[in-house]
Amino acid sequence: MSNKIWYLPGPFHQYREDVKALAKEYGLRIIDASITESREGEADDVPEVTVRQVEPAPVLLIADSGDHAALQDLIDKLNAERDGIVLLIDAAEGLSELEHPGAGELPIRLFGALKAIHEGFETLAGERDNLAGEVESLRAEVARLKAAAEPVDNAEKIANLKAQLDAANVTYRANASVESLEKAVSDLPSA
Repeated sequence: MSNKIWYLPGPFHQYREDVKALAKEYGLRIIDASITESREGEADDVPEVTVRQVEPAPVLLIADSGDHAALQDLIDKLNAERDGIVLLIDAAEGLSELEHPGAGELPIRLFGALKAIHEGFETLAGERDNLAGEVESLRAEVARLKAAAEPVDNAEKIANLKAQLDAANVTYRANASVESLEKAVSDLPSA
């Protein structure tokens, strides 16, 4: 077996580099080193990668000072934020109207973002409707102009006029215009 396997601990999104692209560039196949103990076919020349530094999530520490009222107040605030976010999610999914949540920093920020998106969609829909009306108006104008224009086949018309002049033994220029031929035909004596 060739040494073309790169044993790299997963998950692969933890690395700053695009490990899949690196593996392709080096002609290697990646196997998650954390799920296999075997190192059969391990490549000697593998690219260097660095792990992303992830900021730890803030943690709220509550000392057990017997102040259960403060803890209950915090729980109530978190529940209010959760309820506000749930209402906004329902509105985003079309299950209810978009309404101001009333409390909580995150729900209020989310409401502002959703409201801006909603207003943007309304503006785009209005512009789309205006353009659709304009398109229909232009189509009607084109149809009216097409109907007003006579389908003129000059070659056939010229041939008919020349035939009439030939039958009356009237001479004309070979490159005479349609207008001059029409005038000559109109000047013919009526039979």
